[in-house]
Amino acid sequence: MSNESLDPRVNRLKLGEAGEIVKVEEGENWNIYEVFHQEKRGAHHEHVGCVHAPDPQLALVFAKEQFGRRKKCVNLWVVKSADILAFDVEDEDMFANNLEKTYRDASGFKVMEKINKFKQSK
Repeated sequence: MSNESLDPRVNRLKLGEAGEIVKVEEGENWNIYEVFHQEKRGAHHEHVGCVHAPDPQLALVFAKEQFGRRKKCVNLWVVKSADILAFDVEDEDMFANNLEKTYRDASGFKVMEKINKFKQSK
């Protein structure tokens, strides 16, 4: 089976026999970068998609071409997908909240009485 491509833009790895070590040359292994888009200054960056690129600088250029011209854009972020960390699904109990939050209730304070007394004393 041939591993050659008729497309001149495609640079395929030269695979040898099974068990043989494959050496990947610089630029042959493109990474996936997640793209975040900001519509206006001060707004949050939102995830809009991903691009494949050999390095972060080219990923930023690809992101601008792909996502920066479709709608209003003032800034783009690109992050290598492999660099994004997340908790495992099994750790979801770590985010359980205490629904009983009476310590936030300010009803125990008699501040209004003090304010009204202060206003009357003036």
